[in-house]
Amino acid sequence: MTFKEKVKNQLDQALLERPALFLIDFSISEAYKISVTLDGDHGVSLQDCIDVSRSIEQNLDREEQDFSLEVASAGATSPLKLPRQFKKNIGRKLKVTTAKEKIEATLAEADDAGIVLEWTAREPKQIGKGKETVQKRAEIKYEDIKEAIVIITF
Repeated sequence: MTFKEKVKNQLDQALLERPALFLIDFSISEAYKISVTLDGDHGVSLQDCIDVSRSIEQNLDREEQDFSLEVASAGATSPLKLPRQFKKNIGRKLKVTTAKEKIEATLAEADDAGIVLEWTAREPKQIGKGKETVQKRAEIKYEDIKEAIVIITF
């Protein structure tokens, strides 16, 4: 079993014990720096990161292979990558970039195939002068999303 397989097995075991957490990114550099990025259905606490880190570290032998380990949460400004992240952010405002456009809208729905965004826009009236407020809705498949970021408002 390679070092990466050992680490991945330990990480998978740690996440099985914490079903509200899920893996966003996992890598091991040539210098054996292990980087783990997590997210959770209800966020990720410092204690979650500590617990996962300890679970991985206690089952690896530094005499066999020296390494450094970093376990972190995805962060508020990190792009959304997985359907599970989109699902937990329903009702929040997103900035979504596709190949055709950039949309700032509320995430209304999310499933395993894609998302639905809703927003209001001011457009010219069909008849007469002036503008009217129109409800807009866009259904976007995950493969069409280049980047999606939660817009934080205070």
